[in-house]
Amino acid sequence: MNGTTGDTNTKRNANTKKNANPTDGTHTVVVVGAGPTGLLLAGDLATAGVPVTLVEKRAHGISNLSRAMVLHARTLEQLDARGLADELEAKGEPLAKLRLFDRLSLDLGRLPSRYRHVLVLPQYEVERVLERRAIEAGVHFAYESEVTGLTQDEDGVTLRLHGPGDESSTLRAAYVVGADGLHSGVRGAVGLPFPGRSVIRSLVLADVKLAERPETLLTVNAVGDAFAFIAPFADGYHRVIGWNRSRDVPDSEPLDLEEVKDIVRQALGRDFGMHDARWMSRFHSDERQAPAYRAGRVFLAGDAAHVHSPAGGQGMNTGLQDAANLSWKLAAAVDGRAPRGLLDTYESERHPVGRTVLRSSGGLVRLAMAKRPWTRAARAALAAFVTHVPVVRAKAAGQVTGVGIAYRTPKGAHRLVGRRVPDVALEEGRLYEALRAGEFVLITPKDEKCGTGRAVSAHWSSDRRATVLVRPDGYVAWAAEDAGVGAVAAALEEWGAA
Repeated sequence: MNGTTGDTNTKRNANTKKNANPTDGTHTVVVVGAGPTGLLLAGDLATAGVPVTLVEKRAHGISNLSRAMVLHARTLEQLDARGLADELEAKGEPLAKLRLFDRLSLDLGRLPSRYRHVLVLPQYEVERVLERRAIEAGVHFAYESEVTGLTQDEDGVTLRLHGPGDESSTLRAAYVVGADGLHSGVRGAVGLPFPGRSVIRSLVLADVKLAERPETLLTVNAVGDAFAFIAPFADGYHRVIGWNRSRDVPDSEPLDLEEVKDIVRQALGRDFGMHDARWMSRFHSDERQAPAYRAGRVFLAGDAAHVHSPAGGQGMNTGLQDAANLSWKLAAAVDGRAPRGLLDTYESERHPVGRTVLRSSGGLVRLAMAKRPWTRAARAALAAFVTHVPVVRAKAAGQVTGVGIAYRTPKGAHRLVGRRVPDVALEEGRLYEALRAGEFVLITPKDEKCGTGRAVSAHWSSDRRATVLVRPDGYVAWAAEDAGVGAVAAALEEWGAA
């Protein structure tokens, strides 16, 4: 699953032209939305040999106007399992300490991960790498095509599209995934609501040059009614996000650089001599989650399923982890080897994660902007508690970075089932290198040999006696102590990996 270089522009243009009016109805999975979530999901499916079309209502192009700025450790692990993390690490800036608000920062140096940092990297850099991978894997692209409706039956889904030149077309697929954002056409077409509310109005964004470089890589603070965040791009510009609680105006209200400077001065004490803004915008932040992530053969992922406040930088990361959870399950279903109920586990595993992120990111915003004496006192108490209690500090870091996320362990199963597996050392190398095959990995004791079916065979480099079947997304599917050959064979059969 390693990404490779090549003439991607030629390949992209050929794929786009070929699918400009997709009507043949032969594609097995359609992914709607060419943001990070959709690109990762489509690339995974195509790499697994599943025919997939990626539908995007925008014209082709990677926008530098995206808001996400960081990759967390768990997302980097998932990208490592696709051979992409090293390239992205080279493009970004690692930050070993994540500051959430005044007097509360998380030291990531003790994370149980190969990636003991947050990587500061704009979303568009992530999209470039994921798009290239999707192209090379053979994903078919249909740009300037908007979903206008869909119908589904027991055999598949028919999408209605409005394409270039006001052309209407249909596209037939076994499954459809809506990764098309806050205003998801797929979510609307299946009739799923998106309850929630706008929690912050009139946030301002600006990409600017600075005369003075901030002392820290990520600069963030809140004072009184003002909040500001500054992070660097690789090209000499900085992204500024600001909010003035006392200025509640519509997103359409004109924005000038003086307003951005004023917010930054209030929150950070100075404006760092910002100048030459190449882009400015006003937006609002919502907290919303769909009540279900699945409606028959249609699934929702990323911002189509959940949107959060920007606090903690978890939005893009949560969407990418949605994609990593869903892609291998869809590939198994298309191939006819998915265990009964496997597709239902996407919602049962990821919906609680979305709900938790919604609550934690929203809580961080409210604490950061605490104004009343009792809420400021609560923030100070929380900061002290997290800072001085190691168990709490580790749990908070695991929550924000994603490495602490685990799925429910079924009754009677081994305690490891549903847990994330770190990048353990194997006799054959690293686990996340073994996961690049896109298959299950069966880890057995050094001296044991048994059939592994489709699973990649691996052995502990230590003297551990447990046998562990690792899912393609890096979580434990099955485990046993001193397992016999029969038990291993049964586990492989149960998971469709025989």
